[in-house]
Amino acid sequence: MFEKKTERILPVHLFARRMAYSALLWLTLMAVALGVGVAGYYWIADLTLVDAIMNASMILTGMGPASKLSSTAAKLFASAYAIFSGLVFISLMGIFLAPVAHRILHRFHMDDSNSERKGMRGE
Repeated sequence: MFEKKTERILPVHLFARRMAYSALLWLTLMAVALGVGVAGYYWIADLTLVDAIMNASMILTGMGPASKLSSTAAKLFASAYAIFSGLVFISLMGIFLAPVAHRILHRFHMDDSNSERKGMRGE
């Protein structure tokens, strides 16, 4: 997916396309994770659709639950969803930021290879 160390750095328009792909992947996976939470809060915790969306989005972003849960099943679901959400959030940030980190590291390697070539020629 990314260019190799020996290849030239990607032009800006292609890098923008790569970032758009990462953003689309991020958005898709975030929607799936949010859907899991909404479904669980709606059917297991017996919340209204609006409350289920709010609780799922609050947990997914790390803010915490908004509604009081009364049943044991709802509390167990909320606990599992909170752990799931933490892992999803960290993973999705890695997916989104990977192209940026790769571009920065690729620039460092390009600088290293240029200085090595100059040193070999005695310049």
